[in-house]
Amino acid sequence: MTMRRSLPPLAALRAFEAAGRRLSFRAAADELGVTATAISHQIRLLEQTLGLRLFHRETRRVRLTAEGTVLLPVLRDGFDAFARAIDEIRGRHAAGVLTLSAPTAFVAKWLVPRLADFRAAHPGCDLRLHASDSLVDFARDGVDVAVRYGPGPYPGLDAHRLVVDRVAPACSPRLAIRSESDLARHPLLHFEWPDLTDETPNWPAWLRKAGITDIDGGAGIRFSDEGHVIQATIAGQGIALVSVVLTADDLASGTLVQPFGPVLDAHPYWVVHPRHPAQAGHVGMLIDWLRNAAIR
Repeated sequence: MTMRRSLPPLAALRAFEAAGRRLSFRAAADELGVTATAISHQIRLLEQTLGLRLFHRETRRVRLTAEGTVLLPVLRDGFDAFARAIDEIRGRHAAGVLTLSAPTAFVAKWLVPRLADFRAAHPGCDLRLHASDSLVDFARDGVDVAVRYGPGPYPGLDAHRLVVDRVAPACSPRLAIRSESDLARHPLLHFEWPDLTDETPNWPAWLRKAGITDIDGGAGIRFSDEGHVIQATIAGQGIALVSVVLTADDLASGTLVQPFGPVLDAHPYWVVHPRHPAQAGHVGMLIDWLRNAAIR
């Protein structure tokens, strides 16, 4: 006898699971490729269907209700099981393809210039790059290894420190910036960090360390993408605090110059992966290559 399941719409369940896992309607919308309004609509539909409230909606954030807290892990585990089964059916691993997820700017400025070295070292391994500034779900997103930026730790994952970043003032040599007094003549370029803390290496922090009090550290041009800040700096649109790791090639070639200090400490880049990866041997090979490339 076939069991008949009475379930809410799948789209509503997916919207709730993503929003509950990230505790953000906007982050869930980015993950699912829809608008935050669509996520809100689907969750209200689910709440109406169940006759229950699943979120406490507060200014600038949402929290799960007791009922939402019960429902979330059940859906999360179910979607993870779906992803694993689909991966197995597709034979993703049989083809020897490794998927590496990393922040967008890291992919563009650090990984892409080194791909030829990877291909030369491992000609039999096909690498798929997944560029995203959002945290990935390894099973659901089909990711084998990820590069993450931050202080850590990363519970439930094996983490290997790749390289510790620093940030420094940099500009195009065409601007002829040579001393701190030149800062007032050019726009400050800002990267809008998604998680701003007292330790975030930004212009106000740099000006404090440099002992400069007559420049507004909040003025200038703001970018939501770190790679765009670097490109604008190369184009001579102003002076920026840039990652020394991501701009190492630009600084070495003279495309960018570092006219003065100080240099601020930033967070490490980490290589992380599930503790029991499906392609353990290939994952270890990729991690070894990343770590060796970082120290060259």
